[in-house]
Amino acid sequence: MIQNWLEDRRLGRVQADVEIEAFVAGVVDGSVTRPQAAAWLAFVNCRGMTAPETAALTRAMTDSGERLAWPGIAGPFVDKHSTGGVGDKVSLILAPLWAELGLRVPMLSGRGLGITGGTLDKLESIPGYRTDLQAPELHQVLEEVGCFINGQTEQVAPADRILYALRDETGTVPSVPLITASILSKKLVAGLDRLVLDVKCGSGAFMHTRAEAEELAASLATVGAHSGLEVETHLSDMDTPLGCAIGNALEVVEAVECLQGGGPEDLRKLVVLLSGEGQRARDCLARGDAYPRWQALVRAHGGDPEAPLHGAGCAREVIEATASGRLQRLDAGLLGRAAWRLGAGRAKAGDPVHWGVGIVLHAQRGARVEAGQPLMTLFHAGQQLNQAGELARQAIDIGED
Repeated sequence: MIQNWLEDRRLGRVQADVEIEAFVAGVVDGSVTRPQAAAWLAFVNCRGMTAPETAALTRAMTDSGERLAWPGIAGPFVDKHSTGGVGDKVSLILAPLWAELGLRVPMLSGRGLGITGGTLDKLESIPGYRTDLQAPELHQVLEEVGCFINGQTEQVAPADRILYALRDETGTVPSVPLITASILSKKLVAGLDRLVLDVKCGSGAFMHTRAEAEELAASLATVGAHSGLEVETHLSDMDTPLGCAIGNALEVVEAVECLQGGGPEDLRKLVVLLSGEGQRARDCLARGDAYPRWQALVRAHGGDPEAPLHGAGCAREVIEATASGRLQRLDAGLLGRAAWRLGAGRAKAGDPVHWGVGIVLHAQRGARVEAGQPLMTLFHAGQQLNQAGELARQAIDIGED
């Protein structure tokens, strides 16, 4: 049977819902081997899937485990997902902000793949923070705090957990149908009323062109609607990093600054846009109202919001401007690769990350800089510093106004 499924995918034939459901079930119970699943993913990456096939894959992955429910808790239940970017710490800010504004946020997040940072990796730089809370604990945190940010439990969408890791190993991460099914399967199990999607576009994103980002946004909206979920999509720039911090602990620090009323302007603007709450969200951030909610969230997950973050004590290397002029380019893709070289990301699922390393930008694109002015600081632990420094320098263009 599996050989017929592989043949269909290789030739681009449309598969019936029952065949896709059987394939996903086989991935979970082991009757479909890892090489067979890898081949199926590769054929999907090359041939694509129709919208109904993608919807069937999403349903099968969603139904491969338990669904979460929130009896006794009043909604609305809302979540946000980003398709991955460099310096994207929006989830850390948006979850407590939404909770402070009266929404309930059951957020299931993932780890980083390639140069894109993972929300769970950032949170685990906080001493004691647990990303493996089980369903009863999640219900309690959601009821008491109004939000949680957790990884998938063993019982939730196990098919996605298996395929997510395999996609990284097989180079099939950018596939639109596979991205769509992976994102939505994790969100549909959480009992959401609304999902806000931030589809990144640029050198630091999976989708490099606007056309690719629009294709993914349309796929997510279409399959979400098929599944009865209200999906709101936004396209945002990832040619330059979001904010000034790139790296796990460094991004937590910047997220806290934003929750306390500061932080980079581009980060605050995107958080407000994705919140859908306009001036209410802007005022809440400016006053620092959501910061106590953040502290409560961290404590509810077993963390200490006041403790020094893991990875402190890294050495530092400053990169200066080699000329005076306007900072015309800060390439997110190259800076993401530089942080990855330092150890902020992982080559494959299961690899460790270094919580403390990364990059802090001292000037953003469009700023006027002078020769010798510090442009960025690399926080490192001695790992591939020369290679990371070269990539960081390649990311910079300084020219006339």
